Amino acid sequence: MLPVAMITAIATLVSMATARPPLNYLESHFSTENESEEVRSVAIKRLLEVFGMEDAPLLRGDKQPPQYMVDLYNTVADVDGVTKDPYILEGNTVRSFFDKLHSEQIEFLFNLSMVARSEKVLTAELHLFKLRPQASATFNRYHFCQVSVYQLLNSSKMNITQGKKLLSSRLIPVHSTGWEVFTITQAVRSWMAVEGNNMGLLVTVQTLGGSQMDKKVVRFSSGRNHHKSKQPMLVLFTDDGRRSAALDNTVKGITHYRTPTVPDLPNLPNAPGFHRSARSLDYDEDVEKMTCQRLPLYVDFEEIGWSGWIVSPRGYNAYHCKGSCPFPLGQNMRPTNHATVQSIINALKLTKGIETPCCVPDKLFSINLLYFDDDENVVLKQYDDMVAGSCGCH
Repeated sequence: MLPVAMITAIATLVSMATARPPLNYLESHFSTENESEEVRSVAIKRLLEVFGMEDAPLLRGDKQPPQYMVDLYNTVADVDGVTKDPYILEGNTVRSFFDKLHSEQIEFLFNLSMVARSEKVLTAELHLFKLRPQASATFNRYHFCQVSVYQLLNSSKMNITQGKKLLSSRLIPVHSTGWEVFTITQAVRSWMAVEGNNMGLLVTVQTLGGSQMDKKVVRFSSGRNHHKSKQPMLVLFTDDGRRSAALDNTVKGITHYRTPTVPDLPNLPNAPGFHRSARSLDYDEDVEKMTCQRLPLYVDFEEIGWSGWIVSPRGYNAYHCKGSCPFPLGQNMRPTNHATVQSIINALKLTKGIETPCCVPDKLFSINLLYFDDDENVVLKQYDDMVAGSCGCH
């Protein structure tokens, strides 16, 4: 089932679980309140599966995501989380990790246990915030310094060549301040291949002559003594294999897809977290007269109970498709050739049991979530086929 169809089905399940119909209806369809809670629990679990999770991350209080991750989210997604351009993001997952070592030295350790071994590592970056030289430092002789990042191979031999591997090295102005980014993809791939390989990273700062630089002259923010917004950070770009093969947002092979059947419930209310338009909840005979069209279906993460770990968006409009596909099918119904032929066969009653085409999404868009995982890492993840962009008869 396509994700957008699953969202619609989940909305129906939760609605059924939270409806407050007359007592006689309740007695005939729901034996106890526990069954309603069970349906809601199953529906929420299925929604988590859509987002590739077994359980919702634990609430961590008022945490602030790194500004880099917020800026990246705003670059790839609009205000509703819908992807602006599927080619902007490399892969479909970006994670930020904070240093766990908090060493006095320029040494860092990042816990990557939340990354599945099956994910493909595309790019890994070390982000360090360079501070201004201390006022008391004497640095007039130096205008540039050589900053090198090493993968530690043996923590007990970090000061000798055999104990470390050079990953990145470049010249940086001594007087500069701000974020410096170093590529460390080789190290992370090594760590992912063999868990025990993760001994951490070491950063050295030298003069152009090769001597050790005064620590008062070139300083990087650490997790010990500086603001959280300037903490050392590892940013990892991966792909979990869920990305659709077709990035043109065209749905293929959906001729057998049918909108989930909704029970004939009288005055069915909105499900918590799922808001359909009043028109989409009208189950009387007017529905039969309504031709295929796209209708709103807003998913509210706060009402579902996920606002504690999802940073952005607060919710999104998944939309859903509804209406009939009467003969003859006009081009405004965006029919496929197959649907047109099926409609003709149905109208002429040439073959028994052939139904009219179905109103389904014919263009789907992806959305992006920015959220905290169980280890308080901030994750930006892109999910395909989550928004019905348009509807047609198929």
